[in-house]
Amino acid sequence: MGMDVYGTNPTSKEGEYFRNNVWWWRPLAEYILENHAEIVKSCTAWHTNDGDGLGELDCLTLAKALQEDISSGRMAEWETKYNEWRASLPREDCDYCNKTGIRTDDIGFKNGMHDKELDPEVQILTGRTHGSCNACSGVGTRPSFLSHYPFSIENMKSFIKFLEDCGGFRIF
Repeated sequence: MGMDVYGTNPTSKEGEYFRNNVWWWRPLAEYILENHAEIVKSCTAWHTNDGDGLGELDCLTLAKALQEDISSGRMAEWETKYNEWRASLPREDCDYCNKTGIRTDDIGFKNGMHDKELDPEVQILTGRTHGSCNACSGVGTRPSFLSHYPFSIENMKSFIKFLEDCGGFRIF
């Protein structure tokens, strides 16, 4: 799933369309909502595909504010804290192997996971040489679901260019 953001009165190719999959969109939208809620208050559905959006003036105001955040280092600071938070999330038990590190269901057996040789690093972690799981690499735990939502200033720069040239937008 993704967010397809269409310019309502674009002045360039960049202003016609902006897309992020849900993984990239959520942190981008969260940054905006945390730091510029007063500018974007007319858009109340940032995390849905129901056609909500912003008008041209709000887009231009938001683009300027986001660019100032980049120039001042504010966004880089937020990115660092956000990535530290993602890295600090506790690992989750793997449901595919019932925390054992060895997938023994039909899919596991069909794909030879029950007797697959483990990578040397995983052998050290687990104390065994064979038996794996495609979801957790044989460890029994996997990164937190929330850790899969990346944020980058480069992605935001693309969105800023879209905002500058879209003439307003709608999210579908």
